[in-house]
Amino acid sequence: MLNASLKELAARLSAGKLSSVDLTGEFLKRIKALNPRLNAFITVDEAASLAEARAADALRAAGRATPLTGIPIAWKDIFCTRGWLTTCGSKILSNFVSPYDAHVVERLKAAGTVSLGKTNMDEFAMGSSNETSFYGPVKNPWDERAVPGGSSGGSAAAVAARLAPAATGTDTGGSIRQPAALCGISGIKPTYGVVSRYGMIAFASSLDQGGPMAKSAEDLAWLLNAMAGFDQRDSTSLNREPEDDGRDLERPLTGLRIGLPREYFAEGLAADVAKAVDVAIAECRKLGATTVEVSLPKTRLSVPAYYVLAPAEASSNLARFDGVRYGYRAPRYSDLMDMYRKTRAEGFGAEVKRRILIGTYVLSHGYYDAYYLQAQKLRRLIADDFRKAFEACDVIMGPTSPTTAFNLGERTADPVQMYLSDIYTIAVNLAGLPGMSIPCGFGDKGRPVGLQIVGNYFAEAKMLNVAHRYQKATDWHLRLPPNI
Repeated sequence: MLNASLKELAARLSAGKLSSVDLTGEFLKRIKALNPRLNAFITVDEAASLAEARAADALRAAGRATPLTGIPIAWKDIFCTRGWLTTCGSKILSNFVSPYDAHVVERLKAAGTVSLGKTNMDEFAMGSSNETSFYGPVKNPWDERAVPGGSSGGSAAAVAARLAPAATGTDTGGSIRQPAALCGISGIKPTYGVVSRYGMIAFASSLDQGGPMAKSAEDLAWLLNAMAGFDQRDSTSLNREPEDDGRDLERPLTGLRIGLPREYFAEGLAADVAKAVDVAIAECRKLGATTVEVSLPKTRLSVPAYYVLAPAEASSNLARFDGVRYGYRAPRYSDLMDMYRKTRAEGFGAEVKRRILIGTYVLSHGYYDAYYLQAQKLRRLIADDFRKAFEACDVIMGPTSPTTAFNLGERTADPVQMYLSDIYTIAVNLAGLPGMSIPCGFGDKGRPVGLQIVGNYFAEAKMLNVAHRYQKATDWHLRLPPNI
């Protein structure tokens, strides 16, 4: 059951061979047994989960089930979930129980999924290792000395350790794809605007995008079909006709043109990662695809551009957390301004404070033109690089991360090295393109390697097709961590 796909679980539920109560109960047992080691979940409510499972079983008995009815799912703790603690991995929201559901949560609940709990994450999604959480770091199930990646590290670890068959994540600069790579699972960031940001607590509004994390591309297609859709409450939500992102899963790869950016295979890429990615690309060639070299020359500028734009938006978005309306409030203060200062000083962690300070600085008088405006211009040039590349290819392929998972504490004292973990993923967010990561092997330490697939705007079905055909020919996505 641990490696069963969502399609297989749905078939068992539909045939009456399995109840949602039994399925949910099994995952709750695994969470209880393994979460003390992995710290993947912040909040679990067994009674609430089993109540939802009983309701799902009742829907099936009444003949009103959808394919996802009764399937348990874990929520990244950045999605507001009615009646559940929603913390964003931060002390400042450690007592916040959401009074409403995010649009993603609404849609997946409407599809019949069952909530398993809220997963751990880097504080306000700021981090690449899941070490900035107020609730402590998450451990990588493949090697508990290693990070799971971030910021959706709790969701990635939960799926990798089979504490949940699927989970939600968010991706601002690689926060679905990088932890998916480091934990050996599949994850997709759709085109910006395809999934509503309503109820997804904001980090950088022009970059944030929700998406699913699961074992396989087929599972991702099932989940993305349920998550995607127009939402008038989100001004950046795209009003498009619904698409079936799983419609091309079985299409052969014959004639597919895969672009290989020379910048992704240059200095900085670890040899063991390069080897696994090369073997994966060779497998795609065996499946009928051809490869062409392309260039994304502004890749080296994506990290500095991102770390001007994202903190600038964060400094604005996080101004709402002041201790007045909800969340943590400093217990002792002399006046209103003192309450603001002490609440934010005590409630935010070091990485969040660093990004607020950077963001406020680059938006300040005298520096806006020199930093923020220039970064916006670079963003357009980065998007132009992708546009030119897609004239020669159908998808772009390369490593998701330059290394396999690094050890806990290894990069906490060097923010720049931490930020470079996302060198291959950030540009995709700046351009608003869809991207995904699937497992393609292991590095020298036995830690997973991720293969990144990037598509043109609204090419999710094509990307999922490539990933699915690759996964039908390999079994990396079915491998289990040895001690789990």
